[in-house]
Amino acid sequence: MPETAILDHTARLKALRDQLVSEGVDGFIVPRTDEHQGEYVPPQAQRLAWLSGFTGSAGLGTVLMDKAAIFVDGRYTIQVRQEVSEQLFAYQHLVEEPAHQWLEDNVSAGMRIAYDPWLQSENQIKALRKGVEKAGGVLVPLSENPLDKVWLDQPARPCTKSMPYDLKHAGQSSRDKREEIGKLLTKSDADCAVLSLPDSVAWLLNVRGEDVDHTPLVLSFAVVHADGAVQWFVDSEKVTSETLSALDNQVEVAEPGTLEARLETFAREGKRVLVDPATCPERITSLLEENGAQLVRDLDPVSLPKARKNTSELDGIRAAHVRDGAAMVRFLKWVTENATARAGTDNPVTEMEAAEKLRVFREEVPLYKDISFDTISGAGPNGALCHYKVSDESSLPLNKDEIFLIDSGGQYLDGTTDITRTVIIGTPNEEMKDRFTRVLMGHISLSTAKFPKGTNGIQLDSLARRPLWDAGLDYDHGTGHGVGCFLGVHEGPQRIAKVSSPVALEPGMFLSNEPGYYKAGEYGIRIENLMIVRDAGQMVGLDIPLYDFETVTLCPIDLRLIEPSLMSAAEIKWLNEYHAWVRKELTPLLDQDHAAWLETATQAI
Repeated sequence: MPETAILDHTARLKALRDQLVSEGVDGFIVPRTDEHQGEYVPPQAQRLAWLSGFTGSAGLGTVLMDKAAIFVDGRYTIQVRQEVSEQLFAYQHLVEEPAHQWLEDNVSAGMRIAYDPWLQSENQIKALRKGVEKAGGVLVPLSENPLDKVWLDQPARPCTKSMPYDLKHAGQSSRDKREEIGKLLTKSDADCAVLSLPDSVAWLLNVRGEDVDHTPLVLSFAVVHADGAVQWFVDSEKVTSETLSALDNQVEVAEPGTLEARLETFAREGKRVLVDPATCPERITSLLEENGAQLVRDLDPVSLPKARKNTSELDGIRAAHVRDGAAMVRFLKWVTENATARAGTDNPVTEMEAAEKLRVFREEVPLYKDISFDTISGAGPNGALCHYKVSDESSLPLNKDEIFLIDSGGQYLDGTTDITRTVIIGTPNEEMKDRFTRVLMGHISLSTAKFPKGTNGIQLDSLARRPLWDAGLDYDHGTGHGVGCFLGVHEGPQRIAKVSSPVALEPGMFLSNEPGYYKAGEYGIRIENLMIVRDAGQMVGLDIPLYDFETVTLCPIDLRLIEPSLMSAAEIKWLNEYHAWVRKELTPLLDQDHAAWLETATQAI
């Protein structure tokens, strides 16, 4: 880390501590999230990055007067050491060394540890409070965030224009969606529900926006009632005439500043209010309880209907992946040929150039709106950083005989894509081929899985890890995350990981399959396709539905990195059939040169 950056963050940490002293508290918790508990955070809410320098998508900081710590998950254990000074923050694992344990170990009796109740959920605060109270301290909410008071050049809140999402892509009207959610609320014995996740609001109202980079969200809250009525708490400047005309008279648009007063009114009326304790800000749940509401703590009622894509969404997702696959073929031909030819010259292909070139290829695709996240373009050692973000300072050349990993995606009006491909520039060594093949075998194992209704992602996760485990290897991230439809590239509640998901996998759910392997300082490998859960008949002799996966990503897998002797006949058959399908679907979208390249890249082994 540059000395100037250390000085900047030293001064910021001191300013925050001085502010805490003036407010009579001994520490402060700094989450990476905003009021919506989401991964997609605007510049105004990047408090952890401003304080520490950490730019990852998940993390948390704890600040006491004489020490501080930063907590990240397995995706960022290398990155955090590059971005955050160890002189200022101790590095902790978000899961294995959680913040509540650190607080229990480091807080002294009588200490007052503060937090912003808008930035953390009830569940998160419960765990943190337990740690602080075990140490003899007390956890206290603050009405104003002390970090905001010392962040003098903090950006303004985003205020971009919204747009209605066309019914031909959404597949279901907002009115029908609201009726569906209303029935779920009645079933849960709730009068209304608070929606704090912007993607839930966007899906329910069939609106999209530009409040955060690469994800078409309108940052806002909503309350949906059992009769289908909605109060949408959103800055009126975001609501265009087109958006307003697409909504009906059951949707009331209200300014965000009126949210607390309306919640107090609902509470005093004795309404039973559903809140998701895992995602709803603790400020909302405490406000409701303080004013007499009867809380129904349950999963966000929009989460599952949103996760189960309808026929129009699935058709759009499939179509978007065909077009996106053609763009990926154009890119892979360009990068493998140019990086090899220019390696070792004064003008090598760089990570930045590769990421920009792929963006240009996608911009030529019909219905394209944006990339779906900052492209992870990692050459050699940078590929070992799971969520590496390339910059002018960090950008490496694509060198001969090194691995290049590119994880990218597009936001199309009819679907969201997310794909990772790992390619060799030149010739791989035997270790690279062994690791890549094991990752591919795990990918195939999950792709071909069949499982009964009620199966949770944790039960499938080991299928993708087994070939790596056999060699004493592993990766420290999840195997699959949910994906939205022209929404977030990461979308819950479904997932495939070592930790349990709150829901079982169901037909229509759309998620990734992305095992990997990372050798710090040398290379990273990941193979990612997106897939849809679908019906696959019945369990033999049992009245239980059987499910499997439909892969929708179309893009060749680098044959030069494969060691066929490690693979079974069934695995080789899967790869050959996958490549034949890719070739059949994409060739009509390609010119003669790209079609010929694809023919070679997808030849049977």
